[in-house]
Amino acid sequence: MVDILSEAVVAIRTGNPTSGMFVRHAPWGRRYPVVPGAGFHVVLEGSCWLVPPGGAPMALGVGDVVFMPRGADHSLVDSLGSSVTETAQPGEPREISGPGVRTALLCGAYGLGRQQSHPLLGELPEFVHLPARLGRHAALRGAVDLLVAEIAEPRPGSDAAVPALLDTLLLFILRAWLDDQARDHTTGWAGALADPAVAAALRAVHDDPARSWTVPDLSDVAGVSRATLARRFTATVGEPPLTYVTRWRMLTAARLLRETDGPIGVVARKVGYSSEFAFAKAFKREYGLAPGQYRRAEDKPPLVAV
Repeated sequence: MVDILSEAVVAIRTGNPTSGMFVRHAPWGRRYPVVPGAGFHVVLEGSCWLVPPGGAPMALGVGDVVFMPRGADHSLVDSLGSSVTETAQPGEPREISGPGVRTALLCGAYGLGRQQSHPLLGELPEFVHLPARLGRHAALRGAVDLLVAEIAEPRPGSDAAVPALLDTLLLFILRAWLDDQARDHTTGWAGALADPAVAAALRAVHDDPARSWTVPDLSDVAGVSRATLARRFTATVGEPPLTYVTRWRMLTAARLLRETDGPIGVVARKVGYSSEFAFAKAFKREYGLAPGQYRRAEDKPPLVAV
């Protein structure tokens, strides 16, 4: 059975994720400019405040996770009266000692495909706050613990373990958010994955993006009428079924262009285009670049400071 969440993440993830542990003693303030991807923070010790530009400050305590799906600009400070004196950048000290209260943070970033994203990420708020609560999101807490252990005390195999754990952390963050949404909402992607008909249609599209899907085809797979599928699909996914088919084809094509060096005509056929010209036209309409230009641009992912 196709795992829709995993496939959505794989389709948009690029390059290797980055992470680092930071220790600061009060007073301190650190700015995180917009990054070309997604970022996260985990409070390991102490507490701090996340301050978005023009938004309400967010109090963070030990075990709290914050995820920025679009890499939003923000600052972290030990208290709301502290000045921001640092900006995240490569090569800066990981620990700055001082007389004040100690705060330890795990910060990281994920590269995401440019120009186009999956609607699941588009649905998320700028800052996804997952507070540490007893009995909630045990898998997420376990992934954090493993990741911190590998970063704090590298051992043979850590170079392979850390990127894998970072990818696992991303999936667990999204799963935790979906679980929280499912408790209170029946719309959005939490509702889509919980709706048997919509989930069946999504799995079919993900399983065979090259097929010339029609709404009747998808309604047969889903086991409901065309009108019912169209209504429930649009209400939860956020766009009509065939619009999502095109989006998934383009996301799949972009991933194939990034990760393989096969001819563009082969990529076109894998996502349902018999004509390379028609594929190139559709791809440029979505990404603003011809397939070959996109492949060359994605060969040089931007550096992200955490």
